[in-house]
Amino acid sequence: RNLRRLYELIRHGRERGASAIHFPRYNCPPVACGLLSRLEPDCLTQIPMTAPDKIICKPTPWFFLRAVVILVLFSVLGVLFYRDGSTGYRKKNENFYLHRSFQAANDKFAELNARGSLTAVEWQAFAEKQSVHFPSDASVLPAEMKQPVSWPAVLQDFQRMKPLQWNILWLEYTKERGLDAAPPEEPYTARKIQEQWIVCGISSVLAATAAFFLLRTLKRSISVDSEAVTTQQGRRIPHSDLKKLDLRKWQSKGLAFIEYDGPSGQGKIRIDGLTYGGFKKENGEPAECLMQKIRSHFSGEITEYVIPAASPEDAEKSEPA
Repeated sequence: RNLRRLYELIRHGRERGASAIHFPRYNCPPVACGLLSRLEPDCLTQIPMTAPDKIICKPTPWFFLRAVVILVLFSVLGVLFYRDGSTGYRKKNENFYLHRSFQAANDKFAELNARGSLTAVEWQAFAEKQSVHFPSDASVLPAEMKQPVSWPAVLQDFQRMKPLQWNILWLEYTKERGLDAAPPEEPYTARKIQEQWIVCGISSVLAATAAFFLLRTLKRSISVDSEAVTTQQGRRIPHSDLKKLDLRKWQSKGLAFIEYDGPSGQGKIRIDGLTYGGFKKENGEPAECLMQKIRSHFSGEITEYVIPAASPEDAEKSEPA
């Protein structure tokens, strides 16, 4: 009996063109199919009979995800290039020349001890006067480095140098100082370091641009009602000013362009369905609903791709023999 009453209320409301109907309900929500389990006269509930007059499309998760990925990508690149330009390449250059000094010390020890007559005092006296050969351009070396830099203490130790196993000494030295045991094949030039700063600047600008568009778009929306279209810039364009609707990219890329001319001004509206609203069926395809709402009030020229139907002759030609 209650379901029959509900059906009659809905039918009569539609016949009268009502936007909503009222029926009694007592502290009980509709069941899954949209019907009521009980009807009581204590309170009233409304069921909309028509679609909402205004459709609003806000930025989609698809846009947010892409923008965040781009922002993170350029931010990480900027940090990496900044690190290489400021300290990374300079420390690698220090490693390169230190590694070379171990090779040079080993060769010199072998030369002086060719006859086996070199003493510990003689080697220490010689090694104490030696220094690591760094380039004169301080811009390619760590800023905190002060020259000259004497040979490491391990290279001045006669007993440890005597086996001529400088590779083992180098591994021990780098482990103690926390350095990379594998130096670069070639030192980094000042130009190479400058390139890191340039790319760092470019990445930072791109990251700032991505952040700007992300924050700006998140505050925007596109909406349409029975009177006008409100663009993402907040400009309200009456339907009567809309002259041309270009839908050639709507099906493939979700892009549409509307030219307007009238009291509201002259220009073009860009509607990006992937950025605003989206086309997910589980969400009701908001962007498609927006476009259908616009078309229902549009009276101008519409341009869209139309796939011609195949003629009977073409169908016969396409059939296999």
